[in-house]
Amino acid sequence: MTGRLYGVGLGPGDPELITLKAARLIEAADVVVFHAARHGRSHARAIAAAHLRDGQIEEPLIYPVTTEASADYRTVIEAFYEDCARRLAAHLDAGRDVVVLAEGDPFFYGSYMHLHKRLAGRYPTTVVPGVTSIAGASAELGRPLVERDETLTVLPGTLGGDALAARLSAADSAVVLKLGRTFTAVRTALERAERLDDAWYVEHATTGEQRIERLADVAADTVPYFSVAVLPSRVHEETRRALPTADSPRGEATTPAGDASEPRGARTAAGAAAQQPHGDGTARAAAGTVAGGAAARRGEVTVVGLGPAGREWLTPQAQEALAAADDLVGYRPYLDRVAPNARQRRHPSGNTVEADRAAFALELAREGRRVAVVSSGDPGVFAMATAVLEAAEAFPDVPVRVLPGVTAANAVASRAGAPLGHDYCVLSLSDRLKPWDVIARRLTAAAASDLVIAIYNPASRTRVHQVAEARDLLLRHRAKDTPVVIGRDVGGPEESVRIVPLADLDPADVDMRCLLIVGSSQTRRAGDTVFTPRRYP
Repeated sequence: MTGRLYGVGLGPGDPELITLKAARLIEAADVVVFHAARHGRSHARAIAAAHLRDGQIEEPLIYPVTTEASADYRTVIEAFYEDCARRLAAHLDAGRDVVVLAEGDPFFYGSYMHLHKRLAGRYPTTVVPGVTSIAGASAELGRPLVERDETLTVLPGTLGGDALAARLSAADSAVVLKLGRTFTAVRTALERAERLDDAWYVEHATTGEQRIERLADVAADTVPYFSVAVLPSRVHEETRRALPTADSPRGEATTPAGDASEPRGARTAAGAAAQQPHGDGTARAAAGTVAGGAAARRGEVTVVGLGPAGREWLTPQAQEALAAADDLVGYRPYLDRVAPNARQRRHPSGNTVEADRAAFALELAREGRRVAVVSSGDPGVFAMATAVLEAAEAFPDVPVRVLPGVTAANAVASRAGAPLGHDYCVLSLSDRLKPWDVIARRLTAAAASDLVIAIYNPASRTRVHQVAEARDLLLRHRAKDTPVVIGRDVGGPEESVRIVPLADLDPADVDMRCLLIVGSSQTRRAGDTVFTPRRYP
């Protein structure tokens, strides 16, 4: 008896978009098959990783070529799939059930179909549909694709400039896939079809690497293959604008100022002002005029902890709050970590204007807006929660919620082992809001108490003396070989974790993206692992 072949759709990238049936089949499979590039990394395997188990046979199918621009691409790729089919047939003949992981939907421009047509007639086969990248992109844009009698045109970017322009010109709504090297031709075709101002660009939809921009603003050399161009429903936009609002009950004022869904060239001055960084008085004035229908409902401010890095560090509660918000407010680098949504307005600001940023968010909420103030790590640890609550004393009518996140101390500790396994304290070396003598006194007390110490904000471009002074102060109470964990950009693309003896802590190795964990007298190092025992002698 042979095994069964399964083509399983994984959806566009967010592991939570895997269907229950797909998850069950992946977990039960004898053999799990996935495509991968020559470097060996596989998007499909990464999406399904949580459902793989020990004992399964993994069959990576390494693409021999990466672009259809190769002169003999078709010959090479057909030979590749013949060989892949033979490998899978050997498993099926041995009675093993084989699951082929397919990004998106297996039958929608999926590589699985090349295996399906070679094997489906010989073995029992089941195909499990998945959420396509088109559906993912539309959902992340917050823009429907078709409404009423509209039709949807789906095009590959490889179609050719003339054909693309003709079909886009005739389309109601449209999606163009397979961008990458075809992006310039697609952009030109949209321009020729006079649809460029309607077009949106979505890259790696639903993943932590997601990027959404107006297509006209995208640089061609930044576009990967896994991206789509979207022309959303025009009927939906027309009917949405015709809805009555608080300011225009009969629908006369059909365009809320600052509405990001407007074509780029048609934005109003007020709308542009609403996009200005916080601290600009114009932005505040604009914010006061754009509430529209939101004015009738009660707004709120939610202070959201993003964790130390990307989407995988976000709690489900934080993700829900970000998705529900009308406005996102925050320090620009942190705001950039939140995937853009055309429905939402974003208000980036500088690093040292926390009080102004908090007051701005509260003013928006007073207008009836649902405002998310984003904060790296945990918002209650040297971050925005306190700033918002301080400012909220002048806004007693505005509710404020605080949602926790993974703070840097926990993230760094997890990478090193368990250095925070016993009593510890948290200190900031920044003397911007408190004098250095206070910091030194507290550091001395913590060191004398033999606490493990997690040190935030150890240095910056303008604060360069604190690390050396802190090290020398600690050495009065700690042994020279006390382990110090230096975690930098943990969870981010430049992550590094080093362990050094306290006496060798060099200020040149520390910058504002670092967090330090200084061990107690009991903290041990074993190779690359640091932990503090649960029992104290």
